[in-house]
Parts: sequence; C-alpha cells; structure tokens
Amino acid sequence: MEYKEVINKIRPEVDKVIAFLDGEFNKIRTGRANPSLVEDVVADCFGQKFPLKQLAAISISGPKQILIQPWDKSYVEGIVSALQKTGVGSNPVVDREAIRINLPPMTEEYRKDLFRLISEKQEQSRQSIRRWREQAWEEIQEQAKDGKIREDDKFRAKDELQKLVEEYNKKIEDLGEKKKKEISE
Repeated sequence: MEYKEVINKIRPEVDKVIAFLDGEFNKIRTGRANPSLVEDVVADCFGQKFPLKQLAAISISGPKQILIQPWDKSYVEGIVSALQKTGVGSNPVVDREAIRINLPPMTEEYRKDLFRLISEKQEQSRQSIRRWREQAWEEIQEQAKDGKIREDDKFRAKDELQKLVEEYNKKIEDLGEKKKKEISE
C-alpha cells in the first residue's frame, strides 16, 4: 500500500467535516431570512416527530420574513409549538393556513455571541481534521514499521498530510469569514 492511498482514504472524511461545518453555519441566523434557519426544527405531529422540511414548504417572503406553508392544515399547531420552543427570533404568526416568522433586528450583543459560536464551530472542525491527520499518520507509521512503506515515503506522507490539513484549515477559515461578513451586513 502506498502512503497516498492512506491520505486519499481520509480526504472524503475531511470533506464531510467541511460540509457539516457549512451546514451548521447555514443554521446560524444572519440579518436576512433563510429557510435553513427552520427547516430542521423538529415538530410533533400525530405523536411522531418530523423535521419541518417534511411537513411544509418553506420560503422567504421578504428580507426578514420566513413563510411556512404546511402540506396539511392539521400540522399548523405542531409546527407553531416547535417554532416557539426553538427561539428563532420571534413568535410565529398564523396567517390563515400559513405561518410567518418576522425576524427581529440583530443587536450588537447577539452578533458578538454569533461570532463566538462561529469560532467555536471552526475550532471543533479543526480538531476533527487534526484527528483524521493523526489517524492517517499512525497508519503510515505502522506500515513503515511493517516495511510496506519506505522511510523516505513516510516523511513525504507527513508533509502531504500537513499540506492537506493546511488546505482544509483555509476552507474552515474562509467559511467562517464569509459567515461573519453575512452577520455584519
């Protein structure tokens, strides 16, 4: 086995870390309405729990308003109850068979909390990537000890692993900066 195979084996895993971070950032409220703020909210309907995106059409009806149109009007009560528990920003308003959420203006204190949350999520992602690097490095060292990988290749692998980590740390940083910019607007 070549060291590149070990590195290529972890690449999809670190891609998942980036995808997860991006999804987490999409759930963070910015100054603008976004369906991802509520689509994963779990509502209780008929004794079962469903994410909102399975119960309703979710759209934006203005820069600070989310419109939720349940597939069935019997879902309205469960959806409203779930939305009130999440604290998306304001109380949901039932408008005939639709639910509207008006997002309040963002305070400076709330922005600072969001920046802190973004930094925490970035650090968690960096830690995950470091764990994947350590796992790959241990596997490479084990194979070098068994004679499957040459000593020269072992050190090339270490350099390539470091490049991989730096590449993904840059992606994490870029995602965080993009989100912070959205929040600042």
